[in-house]
Amino acid sequence: MGEPVKTIWKVTRKNVAEAMNKSERLDGRKPFEARPIEITFGVSNKAEGSVKVKMGRTEVVCGIKMNTQEPYTDHENEGTLTTSMELLPLSSPNFEYGQPTIEAVEIGRVVDRGVRESRFVDFEKLCIKPGEKVWGINVDMAVLNEDGNLIDAGALAAILALMTARFPEYDEKTGVIKFGEFTDKKLPLKIENMPLTTTCFKIGDKLFIDPTREEEDTTEGRITIEITKPEKEEMITAMQKGGDATFTQEEVMKMVEEAVKNFKKLRTLVDEEVSKFEKSAKKSKK
Repeated sequence: MGEPVKTIWKVTRKNVAEAMNKSERLDGRKPFEARPIEITFGVSNKAEGSVKVKMGRTEVVCGIKMNTQEPYTDHENEGTLTTSMELLPLSSPNFEYGQPTIEAVEIGRVVDRGVRESRFVDFEKLCIKPGEKVWGINVDMAVLNEDGNLIDAGALAAILALMTARFPEYDEKTGVIKFGEFTDKKLPLKIENMPLTTTCFKIGDKLFIDPTREEEDTTEGRITIEITKPEKEEMITAMQKGGDATFTQEEVMKMVEEAVKNFKKLRTLVDEEVSKFEKSAKKSKK
């Protein structure tokens, strides 16, 4: 296959950089202003939980699939978690068919780390029989439309899908799972440990969040920050740097400050949307 199509012209890069230098953005947003978020649950009737997150024009779907398996030998009484991202060619001319790209692998790992390091999932409660059988959770993400900030969109979709997933019917005597038939049993999650992600980007000496594709192509570096609030104060559970840019201590502290602000907004959004989903689910069963 040929080289991926380049989606941005030099003039656009110049315009993005010039606008950012004035603390402006081509779409009129402020540097730390995120795009509108739309959430749709139940996009797959085969998955144990599924959601579509639309962040501006970026659209990511996430589905949860569960199965039983042998535990890892060093965690015999704990379930497992596998996270992956599929960069579908239909979502962008920059993506091609074939083996997972470095970008896809990185997104999957960043999302996975955020869930694990926050202790959001109680893996011990996924154990069926120590040393023999546990539940395995697969978090499958895929991009439907790519317009920047896939890490944050994927991370949010993963959390929402996990929160609304339900165990499938399972016969403990025979070990048979009835896929497509769901119980009311939720995943064992520690909601107080819910991790929410904000990636801060840098162009020149300007910091900002939630880039469009044109902005992300112009960026020189980024830091992804996972925030949770297990007690009275927010705390960082994971961070990851990307790109060649260097960051001063003051810049890192500013990014953490903005990540905490965004965490509060996202937490309110997640609580509201999940509450709506659960109320709707109860009504549909009456």
